[in-house]
Amino acid sequence: MSAQELSAASLESWLARYEQAWEQRDAAQAAALFTDNASYQEMPFDAPKTGRAGIRDYWATVTADQRNIDFKSQVVAVNGQTGVARWSASLTSAANGARVELDGVFILKFDGNLCSELREWWHVRTP
Repeated sequence: MSAQELSAASLESWLARYEQAWEQRDAAQAAALFTDNASYQEMPFDAPKTGRAGIRDYWATVTADQRNIDFKSQVVAVNGQTGVARWSASLTSAANGARVELDGVFILKFDGNLCSELREWWHVRTP
């Protein structure tokens, strides 16, 4: 990815690395996908997690109870350094064995090969 333009292929590659980090529950690998001063906003009204350390700590906490994660994504649009992707995931809660399904959308801003801002919206269903 150049500093000027994000391509759909580059976004797909980044999403594949995000998938690998989540499915392996690897907080350090997830944090490495972001710039040093990135912001990660999981919920629209919550304060974003900031910096690699904040993102790593968030991921370590959130994925601690998750097992059998299956993440899928699809690029929706790319414009300049911004990408939009739809994603879904299913996972099992280790605490209670419940299967959980998530459906969401990312808006991602990039600085080179790394994400500088992630904003997401998602909905959860427990079948």
